Parts: sequence; structure tokens; C-alpha cells
Amino acid sequence: MLARLSIRDIVLIERLDIEFAPGLAVLTGETGAGKSILLDAFALALGGRGDAGLVRHGAEQGQVTAVFDIPKNHPAAKILAENGLEDTGEMILRRVQLADGRTRAFINDQAISVQTLKAVGAALVEIHGQHDERALVDAATHRRLLDAFAGLEKDVSAIEALWDARRTANTALEEHRAGMERAAREADYLRHASDELKQLAPRDGEETSLASRRTTMMQGEKIASDLREAQEAVGGHHSPVAALAAAVRRLERRGVNSPALVEPAVKAIDIAINALEEADQHLQAALAATDFDPSELERIEERLFALRAASRKYSTPVDGLAALAAKYAADVVLIDAGASRLKKLEQAAVEADARYAAAAEKLSMARQKSAEKLNKAVNAELAPLKLERAKFMTQVETDEAAPGPQGFDRVEFWVQTNPGTKPGPLMKVASGGELSRFLLALKVVLSDRGSAPTLVFDEIDTGVGGAVADAIGGRLARLAGKVQVMAVTHAPQVAARADQHLLISKDALDKGKRVATRVNALAADHRREEIARMLAGAEITAEARAAADRLLKAATA
Repeated sequence: MLARLSIRDIVLIERLDIEFAPGLAVLTGETGAGKSILLDAFALALGGRGDAGLVRHGAEQGQVTAVFDIPKNHPAAKILAENGLEDTGEMILRRVQLADGRTRAFINDQAISVQTLKAVGAALVEIHGQHDERALVDAATHRRLLDAFAGLEKDVSAIEALWDARRTANTALEEHRAGMERAAREADYLRHASDELKQLAPRDGEETSLASRRTTMMQGEKIASDLREAQEAVGGHHSPVAALAAAVRRLERRGVNSPALVEPAVKAIDIAINALEEADQHLQAALAATDFDPSELERIEERLFALRAASRKYSTPVDGLAALAAKYAADVVLIDAGASRLKKLEQAAVEADARYAAAAEKLSMARQKSAEKLNKAVNAELAPLKLERAKFMTQVETDEAAPGPQGFDRVEFWVQTNPGTKPGPLMKVASGGELSRFLLALKVVLSDRGSAPTLVFDEIDTGVGGAVADAIGGRLARLAGKVQVMAVTHAPQVAARADQHLLISKDALDKGKRVATRVNALAADHRREEIARMLAGAEITAEARAAADRLLKAATA
């Protein structure tokens, strides 16, 4: 429910903070006091269209904040979760209107898109008036309201799941069938290509590996003779290592008598011997690396030629041949085994269609029965609203040739305003005042099902009085027992039934140079005076006060 509404610098409103309570809250005041401005500001906070003209003259921006207390698992909380916003239990919707026409939107002080704000606002509040029956415009909403009245939400969720399963099964069937048709057109080519590539057996990365090995072998062949000559000089028959070792031994024997002369030379020769031996090891390793079977080089070159020829033939990089071979093999399997697979997919699609159709037919029957109950309940509310000659009808049109996620049915609310006249869609047949009363009757019947937690009615009692206004007030009070209701009204019979009475007025400021809208919560005595004004007009008489007392007592009886 709406807990608090704060408005800053919107048209005639400089600063306004209103606390709301559960039940029925009425807003009254003289024409031009600012009731429409307050509703426009509230709609702005719910994601309504912004307008630079809403900003109070002389201000750079206006701002509206609406604070809601919502239960856990409310649909608005789901929208928050889908947009990565935290649900704290208290939901704060804020809209900033800049004087240049731009707006900014926030939920719980986190910047969000206007579309997200609008979606959350729609889940929290419905605003209805003679020209704003948003809950009745879209036939899809009518279907949802009928399902809510009948308690069919779980059945609808189940059929949505069956619709998805049906769509998945039919998509798999169509894809397989298309693949079979494509494969059949190219059957001979596919078999030949698959056999050829299977025999070739290309591997991922094979070309790179073979080319690298081929390069190494060809380079090794050129340098092998030089390596052998160097190895012969360093470690072969012509190696100086043996002569150097013998010289070291002779010097070591002589060095006993003259170590200072011999030791430096011995150390240097030892280093030279070690270096020569290390060089010999490296040269032997290099020779081993260059040693290859000439037939291996020939096999590598033949393999590379075959791979590259296949690459040109199939217009595919060598590294893509393995994947192409797998694809062709799969296509051949599809041709060979596709008929069996096709039968299984056709059977699965038929079964999915049958499950969906059975559930949709059952849902249609439930909707037909529930439509009769809804008609009876709504029509029972019409007579006190001075619509005793009118008739409400729920049209359920079933078209099995046009299935959808929610079944075969198209639901639309129709009315017949007078006997003998042609029934038609509610939005087209009913006049403004009739439309408002039809809406109220619907809302009373659907108050605990498929409704936003806060309902706002903008002057739906326009043009009626006496018993009809009292009937409207009674139904608003009944609604308020299940959801929070706000009503902008000129009818004292409606105002008398309020749990909270808010008076909207204009105050002169700066010695009359400007005015500002004010909202005051009325206590008992002031309520009687305001209802008396609504009854009598500018001059409040004793009779008007007495009549106001009678209305207030009747409302609490």
C-alpha cells in the first residue's frame, strides 16, 4: 500500500507530504484547488509521461516520491530482482522532473529506466477515471482478470510450460526435417566427400606440425656435412684432446719442482679440454637431430600435398578439414538414420501438441464456466449503480486454429447498456459515466484477485447523486476492506464513508502575489464542515450540517 507521498515544486505545489493509511482515503476540495495536479504528480512517480510544464514556475526541477509498504513475493519485487535491485520490504519510487523536460527515475535511491519505474508502478497502483480505464483497454488484461477471478493462474502457468514444450518439440522436428531435405539433395556428393575425407583422416593442427618437421629436416640436410666436419675436428681422430691430455700429465710431473710455473698453464689446458668435450657433445646432439630417413621426408611431403589438395577441393583451410569431415559424416548418418529419428521427433511433436490441446481445451471449459459466474457477480452490482437496465457479458472466443501461450481463448468484456440495443466491447459501447460504474462493479467483484494493492478513482461519481453516489461510496468502502483505495470525489455520500479525509485547497502567499496547493487531513468536526460544504455550496447552513451528520452516522452504521 501507499504509505507516504512527498511532492516538491510541482505546478502549484511547493512542498507537500501526505501520510496514507489502509482503507478508503478521499480527496475533496473546490474545483481548481489542485486535485488533478496531485494525481498528475502521483502518476509521474509511477512512471507516467514527464512534462517540463509540471515544474513550478521559477524552480529548476520538481520531484515526487512515493513510499510503499509491500508484502514479500509481491510481483513488484520480482521486477526489482529482474533488474538487479534489492527488495527491502519498503519500496521508494522517486521521479525528478527537470525544467528542460528531462526526467530521472529512482527506486530505493538507485537510478533506473523510466520503463522499469513504469512496470513497478503498474504493479503497485491502478489509476482509474472516466477517461483512464487502463485495466479495461487491453483484451489481454480481460483474460488475465477472468483467470484471476476463477483462480486459474496455476493452470495458465502449466499451459505456458506445455506451450514451450510444444514449441521445442516442433522446432526440433522442423530442424531435423530441413536437415534431411538438405542432405538428401546432396546425398551422392556427401557420401563421396565423406568417404574421401574419412580415408584422408585429417587431424587438427596436422599441417603446422608436418610443415615444421619438414623445414627442420630440410635445413638439417644442408648443415649435416658441416656438423660432421666440425665434430671430427673436435672429437674425432684429429681431435687435439688426447695430445693436450698427455701434455698436461707431463707438466704435472714436472710441476712438483716448479709449481708456480706449471699450474697456470695446466689449469688453462684443462679448461680447453672441457670446452672441447662440451662442444663435441653439442655437435653429436645436432648430428642426431639432423639424422633422418629420406623416405620420412618423402612421406611428409606427400601428406602435405594430399592435405592441401583436399583444402583446395573443399574450399576449406587445412585445419578445418577435420571439422568438415565430421560434418559430412554426420550428414551421411542423418541420411541413413534420419528416417528413424524423424519418426521419433514426429511422435514427440504429436504428443506435445496433444498434451497442450487437452490442457487448453480443459482451460477453455473452465473459463466458460467462470465467465458465467463473473457475469452474474458483476450484474448483481449494477442495479444500485443506476445500471439496472444494463448487462455485463464476458465474451470467451475459442479458436483452436490460433493457439498461444495462454491457450485458445480470446477474452473481452462486453456490455449492453439498454435492452434491445446491440451489445459490444465495453470501451466502445459504454459512456464515460457508465464506464466508470462498470469498472467499479468489476473491481468490487475482483477486489481480492488480480488487483494492484492500491486503487485510485478519479471522480468516478461525476454526474450522479443521491442513491447512486451512496452506492458508489458503499462499494468503494467494500473495496477498501481488501485493498487500499483513494478516491477524488465531489460526492458527499462518498466522502462520508472515508477512513481518511484529505482536503485540498489553495492558499494565497506573498500578499496574494502567488498561490500554493495545500492538503490537510480532517478531524471529525472539520469533516462534517467539509461534507456540509459539499452538500450546500458556498454558504453552509444548519440544514447542511445536519445532513452531513446523518451521512456520517449512516456510513458507520
